[in-house]
Amino acid sequence: MKVLIITYYWVPAGGSGVQRWLKFVKYLRDFNIEPVVYTVDEAKYPIIDESLKSDVPKNIEVLKKTIWEPNNFLSIFKKKETKTSAGFLNPNPTFFGKILQYVRANYFIPDARKFWIKPSVKYLEKYLKENKIDAIITTGPPHSLHLIGLALKKKTNVKWIADFRDPWTAIDYFHQLPLTKKAIKKHNQLEQEVLENADASLVVGETMKVNYKPFSNNIHVVTNGYDSEENEKIVPVLDTKFSITHIGLMNSDRNPKILWKALAELSEENNAFKNDLEIKLIGKLSEDVVVDLEKHQFKNVKKINYVPHKEVQQYQRNSQVLLLAVNNVPSAKGIITGKIFEYLQAKRPILAIGPEDGDLAEILKNTNSGTIVDFNDKEAIKRTVLSLYKSYKENTLQVSSRNIEQYHRKELTKQLSVIVKQVVNS
Repeated sequence: MKVLIITYYWVPAGGSGVQRWLKFVKYLRDFNIEPVVYTVDEAKYPIIDESLKSDVPKNIEVLKKTIWEPNNFLSIFKKKETKTSAGFLNPNPTFFGKILQYVRANYFIPDARKFWIKPSVKYLEKYLKENKIDAIITTGPPHSLHLIGLALKKKTNVKWIADFRDPWTAIDYFHQLPLTKKAIKKHNQLEQEVLENADASLVVGETMKVNYKPFSNNIHVVTNGYDSEENEKIVPVLDTKFSITHIGLMNSDRNPKILWKALAELSEENNAFKNDLEIKLIGKLSEDVVVDLEKHQFKNVKKINYVPHKEVQQYQRNSQVLLLAVNNVPSAKGIITGKIFEYLQAKRPILAIGPEDGDLAEILKNTNSGTIVDFNDKEAIKRTVLSLYKSYKENTLQVSSRNIEQYHRKELTKQLSVIVKQVVNS
């Protein structure tokens, strides 16, 4: 059986967007499915991570086609916007910045990769006629890729699975976009059309499944996960300081202001805590995160813009506490950051800031891997941090997680393979 995977993010892209399908491709052959990857040629990825090339199986067929990206053109006029992801929309743009945001939001629907749709459909329609492909899989964001799948479905009637790594209109930054009513309506129409026409849809959490159920009766939850092979040679050496480490992007919506306040108060109240505390932030930070940290004048803060994915594993395993900050947005209950699963494998206590009744909270509860505290509950955060610090001082800070094997990438690929085979044989 052979499947064609249509993805914008592929090696050497770094960051979270590439991980899901890189790992599925890594293991699909174990379940008698041969993957073919279709991706962008010479893409201008915000992050490059050459180390991920080692995860690509040998002799995998990778098809590439160039893309015209208006973001590259628009960045000529505003250099600060180069290599900026959608999650880092400037909350206080200049007048010209507002114009650029408006143009991007309302003229590039569903996103700035829309110009890849027509040439890709033409190229892949020919490829499908000349090669036996049992199913195609599109993964978004960017959700333009689902429109490639939609067009190919209508033209060739090929079996099609739409994978939503993030929701479309419920994505965390959607509410920030300066969208007109007409544009919002168009987004909703396209999202619904994709769900109604795909033979199956994949989502990463239960909340997404519930939200999409009115449009499709064939939706499957296949979460993100961790890959044990990456950690086999890592020997953890716990930080000597009481380190609280966050891995990944931290934009304005993800800035845990209440945590910074709690840590500042604890530092004022306890000089030993102040001296022992170390905050590590690995990944791109928004300006207001930097401002908040400087305002509270923490004694020991380490900011690292980006490290290769394999080095990230070492930071996770060495940290005393791992921080998960959920975006404080209307869709927060359904947000499951991909790093949670690697945090689980690191087997260090997790401190999460987010909805106590969301999908992430359920995972933490079922795996006994950490604590989640509401966005605004400063006293609960202080109690939780003090409890963790007490264990740290007593050299007993550890976690007894359970049921994490279900999130191994190979196990998740097995789940995926069952769905693919059901779709192909239906």
